[in-house]
Amino acid sequence: MSEPAIDYPRITRRTLHDEVLERLRDMIIEARLAPGQRINEGLVGAQLGVSRTPLREAIKTLASEGLVEILPAKGAIVRKFSARDLADILEVLKTLEQLGGRIACEQASDATIEAIHAMHRQMMALYETRSRLEYFKLNQDIHSAIVAASDNAALMEMHATLQARIKRLRFVGNEGPAKWAGAVAEHEEMMAALLKRDAAELSAIIGVHMDATLLRVRELL
Repeated sequence: MSEPAIDYPRITRRTLHDEVLERLRDMIIEARLAPGQRINEGLVGAQLGVSRTPLREAIKTLASEGLVEILPAKGAIVRKFSARDLADILEVLKTLEQLGGRIACEQASDATIEAIHAMHRQMMALYETRSRLEYFKLNQDIHSAIVAASDNAALMEMHATLQARIKRLRFVGNEGPAKWAGAVAEHEEMMAALLKRDAAELSAIIGVHMDATLLRVRELL
């Protein structure tokens, strides 16, 4: 009698490209590379300990995500977003996440929802220790996971593209204890609605959360 198959998680190895891409993205999110600043390939490469080739590949990826602009005679520039850019992107993101949340409530497995809940608990632990960058990354992963729970590939692709463009802005939107606490409270309500599979409530809370995000960030532009 054969033994039942066990679905073990795969061991993944990160490539140099992935490492450089994440480090460069973090530098933009934390404003170590500020909006409008030219990316000095020699200086940044030396800081990261890599040659220009993997750095340029990472820059191309960030350009495709909309975080970097490559301009003639100027090179790679960290993209600077206007208040209108922010409002337009958040309006579409809100609609995408509301749709993803409704579908997730209706169709996602119990295991999928529990996995998202586990991510939320981990995020709250990071909030308690004020590990801000790690908190932010997991926060964004939760937004993506709710959309992914819809199992709609087109929706996931559109959401990932727009979410990547305003990571820096959403990160600074949580600066200060009051703003951060407000965002955390909204996430608590989102998770409660997801666990109840209350599609209407989750959609409404996502709307409130995204509108509040716009207010928290817009004053910083």
